[in-house]
Amino acid sequence: MAAKIDIVRADALNGVAHGFLGRTGGVSTGLFESLNVGLGSDDVKADVDINRRRAVEAVAPDSTLVTLHQVHSPDAIRVTHGFPDDDRPEADAMVTDRPGLALGILTADCAPILLADREAGVIGAAHAGWKGAMTGVAKSVVEAMEELGAERSRIAAAIGPCIGRGSYEVDDDFRKRFEAIEPENEQYFRDGAPGHHYFDLEAYVAAWLAFSSVDTVETLGLDTYVNEDRFFSYRRATHRDEPDYGRQLSVIAL
Repeated sequence: MAAKIDIVRADALNGVAHGFLGRTGGVSTGLFESLNVGLGSDDVKADVDINRRRAVEAVAPDSTLVTLHQVHSPDAIRVTHGFPDDDRPEADAMVTDRPGLALGILTADCAPILLADREAGVIGAAHAGWKGAMTGVAKSVVEAMEELGAERSRIAAAIGPCIGRGSYEVDDDFRKRFEAIEPENEQYFRDGAPGHHYFDLEAYVAAWLAFSSVDTVETLGLDTYVNEDRFFSYRRATHRDEPDYGRQLSVIAL
């Protein structure tokens, strides 16, 4: 019997079809077991297609899944229709006011952000790795929602499973990049071994949302690295010298 799809939902987004999905409930095997939705992985394409269909049906039945070619940018686009798998726009955030479109973000340690202004009927989704977070992808997605009629004071956001601070060890140069932008960014680091630090990606992304005047921000506090049974993790795969890794989906729809 197939495992049930693992869906985490945020209280902040109650009343909006959404979910942060885990790695269970799909058909992939081996390194990709089992709900791998990554088109860029070396998984069997037919299995990935099945997984993507299962994932969107579990959250927003009869909706069209829209995903991007994510490139760790701050770029946000407006979505009015679905894209062919081989012609996805290069961007890391998207917004829509169209019912029937399920905005999907793929992650394997980076932070997925789902957002909604229920009153305006506008939703957004963003992929925030350290580079996209540092260059303002959270701000970009809020601004793009605003262009569709959302109001910042009404936007609710949730940050899904991502690598936790205790698992995200970085070096001095990494920390210096952030402190060069804003000295107060030191608060998102905790000292580790000499020359190393632990970075709190989730808290940093939440701060960007707050800076963008989003009052309701929920952090789920789920570490993809340590929760191997639930989530894929790029860093975990790298530490094990595995040749590839799966991706999980976070999705929101009107």
